[in-house]
Amino acid sequence: MNSWIKKYAYGHVWSLTLMTVAAMIIALAINGIAIHQSFIAGGFAGLGLLLYYATDQLNPGLWLLLLNIPVFTLGLFMVSRRFFLYSLYCLLAIALFLQVVNVHLPIQDPLLAALTYGSLLGAGVGMSLRSFGSTGGLDIIGVILYQKLNVNIGQSSFGFNLCLFSLSFMFLETDLVLYSLISVFLTAVIADYFMSLFNQRKMVLIITAVPEVMVDLISSKLRRGSTYIYGRGSYSGKRKKIVLTVINNFQLKRLEELIYTQDTEAFVVIENTFNVLGRGFSKRMLF
Repeated sequence: MNSWIKKYAYGHVWSLTLMTVAAMIIALAINGIAIHQSFIAGGFAGLGLLLYYATDQLNPGLWLLLLNIPVFTLGLFMVSRRFFLYSLYCLLAIALFLQVVNVHLPIQDPLLAALTYGSLLGAGVGMSLRSFGSTGGLDIIGVILYQKLNVNIGQSSFGFNLCLFSLSFMFLETDLVLYSLISVFLTAVIADYFMSLFNQRKMVLIITAVPEVMVDLISSKLRRGSTYIYGRGSYSGKRKKIVLTVINNFQLKRLEELIYTQDTEAFVVIENTFNVLGRGFSKRMLF
């Protein structure tokens, strides 16, 4: 029971820490770059701005609040209560850090500013989503689409923002819209990268004359499991045992050494994989 409580508490501590750091990074991106460069916001903040321009009613902040109410309700009922509470915490943390983080990053070139802004914002969004929460608004819709339709969160975000910025040409300066679109694209790419950052692995296929020896070495030296895949050589026609294993990046060179110490003629195929679920690797990511 004590170990279960410790594991449960550690999960919350890790998630809240990630969200706090993510909120700081997002606040730094907005206050340090976006405001000084007059970049246009993406997501629901940008939609609220456009609604304000189009209707001349309320103000962008109230539009943002009104748009978030139904979306947070969807997050509560279509995702989970934990996701709703984490997202609410992250949203409040961002609001707090926006008040206290007042750093101006001295970037003069608008393109470099857009690239830096997009990278920082993407890192913050990706970290918040990795913590099983979100920054609210469009991220909640992205998580719902990810769970229901397996659509990448970065892709759905960029698709929404592409439509949003297309409408922005009617109300805003062309250069600012284009620079902002660059930052939004980079945000989507970096967010997806951070979502997979902690789960990058190498899948290795080993075709060797001594498959049993390889399996024993992988188990004893690397503490990893492996699987036999049965195949047949196209030239020789002989049946073969192909060894399949999944390792982390740091074990790759050690595995290569083990393989070629035993069989200098071994044929090895190495593939990057970004989503490995199961014992010894990551658990299924449920928001």
